Amino acid sequence: MSVEVDALLQEAKENIEAAQNYRRELQQRLHGLNQARKQVRGSSGQAREALQKHFTELQVAAGRLLAERLAILLAEVDAIEAESIRPLDDCQSLIEHGVSQADELLREGEAALRCGLGEKEAKLGSFTKKALNIQLDSLPEVPALVDVPCVSAQLDDSLLGMLRDRVARHGAVSSHPPVQIEELQERPGSVLVRWCKVDEDFAAADYRLQYRRSGSGGAQYEDAYIGRDSEFLVLHLDPHTEYLFRVCARGEGRTEWSPWSIPQTGYTTLAPHEWCPGTEGFILSSRRNIAMRNDSSPSRCPVLYSNAPTYFCGQTLTFKISAAGQVDRRDSLGVCVESESGMESLQRDKAVCISTNGAVFVNGKEMTNQLPAISLGSAVTFDMELVSLFPVSNNNLRDEGSFKLRVTIGSGNREVVFDWLLDQAVDALYFGCSFAHSGWKVLVF
Repeated sequence: MSVEVDALLQEAKENIEAAQNYRRELQQRLHGLNQARKQVRGSSGQAREALQKHFTELQVAAGRLLAERLAILLAEVDAIEAESIRPLDDCQSLIEHGVSQADELLREGEAALRCGLGEKEAKLGSFTKKALNIQLDSLPEVPALVDVPCVSAQLDDSLLGMLRDRVARHGAVSSHPPVQIEELQERPGSVLVRWCKVDEDFAAADYRLQYRRSGSGGAQYEDAYIGRDSEFLVLHLDPHTEYLFRVCARGEGRTEWSPWSIPQTGYTTLAPHEWCPGTEGFILSSRRNIAMRNDSSPSRCPVLYSNAPTYFCGQTLTFKISAAGQVDRRDSLGVCVESESGMESLQRDKAVCISTNGAVFVNGKEMTNQLPAISLGSAVTFDMELVSLFPVSNNNLRDEGSFKLRVTIGSGNREVVFDWLLDQAVDALYFGCSFAHSGWKVLVF
C-alpha cells in the first residue's frame, strides 16, 4: 500500500472520529435544547395553572365577600323598615277603628232623624249619648313625613376605582427569578449553599432557602433558612443522597416572596462529623454532633475526640457554643493527629487548639497572638491547607519535618494564621474538645 493511500486512510479515520465526536456534541446540545424547551413549556404551564387557580379563588372569595356584605346591608334595611312601620301600623289601626265608629254613629244618627215621632226622642237621646262617648273632637296624631325614616343606601363609587387600580397591579409574570443558586459545596454531612441576585434592580430584604430529597415525588420542600445572608450550611444530610435546593427573595417593603429559583441538585459524599460515644464526663445528642460536659467527672478534664478522623484539609471545621460554663486555662477546642486516651487537654504535641480564654496552642506551645474568649454563641472555625512537603530521604513522607499545614483559626471576627509543622504526612485529622468544668455544650459541623 502506497504512502499516499496510508495518509488518506489515516485522514479518513481521523475524520470519522471527528465526525463521531461532532455528532456526540450535537446530540448533547440537542438534549440540552430539549431540556430548555421542557423547562420553558413546563414552567409556563405551571404559571398558567397558578394564575388561573389564584384568580378563580379571588373571584369566588370576592363574590362571597360582596354577597355577605349585601346580606348585612339588606338585613339593616329590613330591621329599619320593620321598626318604623310598626308604630304606623298601630296608628292606622286606631284611625280605622275611629272611622268604623264614625260610620256606625252616622248610620244611627240618620236613622234617628228618619224615625217616627214616637221613637225619635229615645233614638236621638241614644245617639247623643254615643256621640259624647266617642269624643268627636279628639283626633289621633299622624307623624309628619320629616319625622318618619326615609331609608336610603350610601354607596362609595370610589371602591370600584380603588379595586380597579389594585387589580391592575396585582400579580406579575417574570421570565427569570431575581435570585439563583450560585454554588453547592459538599461538607461533612451537609451542603453549603450559596446564591446571588441576577436582577440588579431587585432590592432584596430577605432570602428564603428550601430543600428536599430528590426523587421523592410526594416530599415537600422544607425551610432551611430565612435571613439576609447569601449562603447557608444545610446540616443533617444523609451522605450519597441527592437533595434539591431552591431559593427566593422578598423585596424591600414587600410581604410576598419572589418566584423560586431553578432547583439545583446537590449531595455530599462526606460522612458527618460525630463525637466519640462513651467518653466519661460528656453526654452526646442522638446525632452525636452535640456534646455537653456534665459533672460526672469533676476532678478530671478528659478530652472528647471525634469518632473518626473526618476532618480533611481544604474544609472548614466549625465549633458552635450553645451553652457555656466556667472558663479554665486547660480547656481546649481543636484538631489533632491522634486520639490519645488519658489526655486532659489538646494543649499537647501533634495538636492545635484554642482555649476558652482565647489562647492559641500549637504542639503544646502557646502563641503570642490571642483570640477573643469563647462564650455563649461563639463560633470557632478551623481551616487548613497543605503548604509543602519537604524533601526527604528515600522518598518517605513520614520522615521528620516533611509536612507543613497552613492553619487559620477564626473566632469573634478575628483570626490567627500560622504554619503547623508535623513530622508525618496525614490524610485526615481528629477533632476534639476538653472542659474542666461542666455546663459547656458544643455543636460541631
